[in-house]
Amino acid sequence: MSVVVRRTNTFVVRPLSDDDERILRDLLDASASLWNELNHERRQQFFDGESVWDTADYRKQYVGVLGSATAQQVIRKNKSAWQSFFAASENAENTAPPGYWGNEEEGRELRTFIRNDSYTPETGERSRLEIPVGQDLKDEHGLGYHDRLRLEVRGTPKWEGEQGRLEIQYDETDDTLRAFQPVTVPNSRQDSPLTSHEAALDVGANNLVACTTTTGQQYLYEGRDLFDRFRETTEEIARLQSKLRDGRYSSQRIRRLYRKRTRRRDHAQDALVRDLMERLYAEGVATVYVGDLTDVLLTHWCAEVNAKTNQFWAFRAFIDRLGCTAEEYGISVEVRSEANTTQTCPVCGEQDDTDRDGDVFRCPCGHEAHADLCASRTFLEQQAGEPEVGSMARPVRLTWDDHRWSELPYSPESESPNEKRTNRSTGDGKLASVGTA
Repeated sequence: MSVVVRRTNTFVVRPLSDDDERILRDLLDASASLWNELNHERRQQFFDGESVWDTADYRKQYVGVLGSATAQQVIRKNKSAWQSFFAASENAENTAPPGYWGNEEEGRELRTFIRNDSYTPETGERSRLEIPVGQDLKDEHGLGYHDRLRLEVRGTPKWEGEQGRLEIQYDETDDTLRAFQPVTVPNSRQDSPLTSHEAALDVGANNLVACTTTTGQQYLYEGRDLFDRFRETTEEIARLQSKLRDGRYSSQRIRRLYRKRTRRRDHAQDALVRDLMERLYAEGVATVYVGDLTDVLLTHWCAEVNAKTNQFWAFRAFIDRLGCTAEEYGISVEVRSEANTTQTCPVCGEQDDTDRDGDVFRCPCGHEAHADLCASRTFLEQQAGEPEVGSMARPVRLTWDDHRWSELPYSPESESPNEKRTNRSTGDGKLASVGTA
């Protein structure tokens, strides 16, 4: 029996003129206004103990700007959010009802949803996307009755299949408009690695991911700058909370900072997972082992660990993203115990007399290397068994620049002498940077 799976194509979209940009922003803003009005009524009904399903007909109020189909999709999305809330509240306490898409005073979150049969994507030499707008908006900007808004599209679709409801969203963090197109594809059309190599990930916060593969490649995604920015925003939130009047717990400005902090983290996390999977797929990796941090979080809990692993890096959310993205490439993800990997030497197996000083791992046998990369190598050797992990190539180090993960230039000072001495690879261990749409 044929099995189908859901995948998502992501594009950057751009209006072709200033007037088109005003039309698109009016469309997105009106969608957020519709969501907020409907959501406000449902929240009031919920807190008053009434049914949230008996609401005003907001489609009639917004059909002139959005068009009937788009207004309907925003309403359906809100209904789906409330259904998910009620389902989740049955199994968990303190579940919050759906929130608002910003506000008129400080700015709404600009997004909308387009019905699957109401938009037309065209890719190729002149990629574009056409979406409907309401008649009032057409009249205001001089569009004809049958005209639709045409947007430029950047990015090549990875998946082809039956298209679903399109989401268009403005990301204020990097001032970019993106379109997310879900598609339904047969399971048989998923990617699959050409070989069956393996990789292991050491997940942290100072260095977000350290990865070692059985081909001898190592990747290190650095996270200190990201966490510093996260902490600065958190401290600003705390400062604003300390100035609130008694009885108040939040404000529009505080909620906006929370949203900005979350979007910035999620953007970096999504890009990291995509960049890593593309590299591993090119290496022929079929299985990825990732350490289970549950026992670590419970045993070594402190304020900083909580801030880094739960709030900043959101470890469990990262594992979910990793699994979903890896599935697109036919790569399996297995969560395994990584006990003792941080103090075990990958060369001689010593555990008791090894030393870690910041990012540097040292062993009495003379092995000295980056501590997190050592841990990922030891973790991989524990899980992979045969064949043994090959000789280590020079690590590829990557940093986040608010848009993508970029390789850092190689510096002889960045490696210890021991790392250079034990590097027996004939290549330099680097792959070309892979950009994402």
